[in-house]
Amino acid sequence: MTRMDEAALRSLTPGVLAILVRRGADFAAAEDAVQEALLQAVRVWPAGPSPSSRPRPGGGDPLRDAKGWLVTVAWHRFLDATRADTARRRREDLVDEEPAPGPVPAVDDTLQLYFLCAHPSLTPASAVALTLRAVGGLTTRQIAQAYLVPEATMAQRISRAKRTVSDVRFDRPGDVSTVLRVLYLVFNEGYSGDVDLAAEAIRLTRQLAAAIDHPEVAGLLALMLLHHARRAARTAPDGSLVPLAEQDRRRWDTGAIAEGVEILQAALARDRLGEFQAQAAIAALHADAPTAEETDWVQIVEWYDELTRLTDSPVVRLNRAVAVGEAHGPRAGLAALAALDAASPSSGLRSSRGHPVPRHAAVAAYLHERDGDLATAARLYAEAAHQAPNLAERDHLTRQAARLNARRRR
Repeated sequence: MTRMDEAALRSLTPGVLAILVRRGADFAAAEDAVQEALLQAVRVWPAGPSPSSRPRPGGGDPLRDAKGWLVTVAWHRFLDATRADTARRRREDLVDEEPAPGPVPAVDDTLQLYFLCAHPSLTPASAVALTLRAVGGLTTRQIAQAYLVPEATMAQRISRAKRTVSDVRFDRPGDVSTVLRVLYLVFNEGYSGDVDLAAEAIRLTRQLAAAIDHPEVAGLLALMLLHHARRAARTAPDGSLVPLAEQDRRRWDTGAIAEGVEILQAALARDRLGEFQAQAAIAALHADAPTAEETDWVQIVEWYDELTRLTDSPVVRLNRAVAVGEAHGPRAGLAALAALDAASPSSGLRSSRGHPVPRHAAVAAYLHERDGDLATAARLYAEAAHQAPNLAERDHLTRQAARLNARRRR
């Protein structure tokens, strides 16, 4: 390797951070030190090895031992900050026991770092931001741009998250399901700014899959790959959304689909079904259909039944109503939707926290349109547009309402 690119740098970040924490550095201080080491690497590595790129005598050649170089630089940054801190006396033993420079141990604490960043005391937004920073190696500015918030706002969010987990013991067992939910949140943010969060989530999930042998980790990776394979066909040249049934399937990434299906089949063969495997199975059935008309909706309904048993999520039950409508006709879909509304007839389907479930009105509009009730469908499309979480969805739903209203006036 003659140069170190940004992606390679980011891939080293969790291992370097984990080593500093294992040596005794608190999480917040260690993460700051690693970020400084990454900035130093960006400044000196592209030009190749040079005397200025060596942090201390014996620090190693960054182009031959990149991880060891980063550990050495980050550790000295941490020690420098420790000496200047008012808590110097409490951390003096860390300075006295400074490890000698050289190759870093082969122990990989990346998995524990995932668990730490997805700690249950953090809000989902904070867990995502901390994961992108500490495990993903992204800068605060990159994360802020991806979430379309001011850099100062994101810096405060990350700082609070680091303080929250600083006193958490690093050797406690973590919850894999929480880590997976955080990664799925990252994936669903998609793309904005100069960071492709969907691609970043896939990279991090691959990393997690290499660190832990777990069928649900494989299931999430398969799900991401299968969804991401359709990305190029999801929008028209003008930026408008293209529904699944209308997508040009020739634009789907067949390589990603094949990889996702292979990973999923291996996971399902272990007979430890989880929600991400079930979701990936549904995505695989969509990917397997040469045309929208050839989609195996009956089998998709069966997989939604499995998913409902696993999660009983209102969103899952809403999506099942769509599948029922496709498999058995719009009246059957509307009946499934009515069964969901029965628990809260005045305001429609609600989540466990009492908020309207996204896409409920859009699903009802679609089923009513297929059933021939254009007036109700148009009204519901307009209602769904007001509830849309982003501009692209709002524009799409508004166009659907306008299309039906135009048909009614003919």
